[in-house]
Amino acid sequence: MPYSAKDLRGAADAGVIGAADLDRLLAFLAQGAGPDAGEASPAAKFDAAHILWYAGAVIVIGAMGLFSTLAFTQMGGRALTICAIAYAAAFSFAGHYLWHRKNLRVPGGLLIAIAVSMAPLAVYGIQEELGWWGTFGKPGTVRDFYIWVKGSWIFMEIAAVAAGIVALRYYRFAFIVAIIAFALWFMSMDLAPWFAGMDHADFATRRTVSIWFGLAVLAVAWVIDYRSRNGDFAFWLHLFGLMAFWGGITASDGATELGRAVYCLLNVGLVALAVILMRRAYAVFGAFGICLYLGHLADVVFKDSLLFPFALSLIGVAVIAAGLVYHRNERAIAAWLAAHLPAPLLRPRA
Repeated sequence: MPYSAKDLRGAADAGVIGAADLDRLLAFLAQGAGPDAGEASPAAKFDAAHILWYAGAVIVIGAMGLFSTLAFTQMGGRALTICAIAYAAAFSFAGHYLWHRKNLRVPGGLLIAIAVSMAPLAVYGIQEELGWWGTFGKPGTVRDFYIWVKGSWIFMEIAAVAAGIVALRYYRFAFIVAIIAFALWFMSMDLAPWFAGMDHADFATRRTVSIWFGLAVLAVAWVIDYRSRNGDFAFWLHLFGLMAFWGGITASDGATELGRAVYCLLNVGLVALAVILMRRAYAVFGAFGICLYLGHLADVVFKDSLLFPFALSLIGVAVIAAGLVYHRNERAIAAWLAAHLPAPLLRPRA
């Protein structure tokens, strides 16, 4: 768990650490550890200001993509590109001003992230204007980029990844990683036909690609967790890696009840990982998976069973009891984990 300066001074007053050690420790924490401490992304908070900042950024990004209207698309390729460039320039300027001049890293970083999200729209407009859209298989409007998975979107995804990497070079803001991860996830689906050696990949192929892509992203996230003091960058990789992996597994056909039971055990494992490694995202996906399995049992396997609700209630009570046991032995469990797992993996995470 994190400790405040007040806690450290209390330890010094109690004689646990010396006064000189306290001064050195406070100076070390004030400067930050690691080579990237001075440029680290600001820690995520859950307050009204941060919620409004992030909500506003998501609304703007959605307005220029997922929630755009047909009339917006009918502006034509040149107008869409000019609009995207104008948005990117305006938000880049405003984000740079807040980031450097006002030291408002969160709203400034979010404005930079909005500028990055304009890259796919600009590339779409260029392709439309130059007549290249039909050459690669015309899949629809820019809004369909967020709905359908088709190979013609690859150039837009490459633009989003490239813009995100450039932005991260100058603004180490974690939310930019979310845009990169999102584009890479879509790219993995669009490249599925190439992996499968076919013109159009079926759902099963895309599902398999999503599972392996999710595992790869999770591996990268754990490496970043292990090597970095700032967990916000890894958070978005964990989130999108879980979305790809868990989504692919959940969409798999459970031909037998044994297969569905294994799926439930996998989700139980995700919850266990959340407890051990302090990553709440794993608990969210694991809990959803367990609920889906229990819903299947209630709707299909035990549809006409009177005892199932009561048995499930007993399971719930057992889970609560397990929580009480864990709470009572939390110190011993934490000590065992600290002795057997790398310290970077045991830091509190989102």
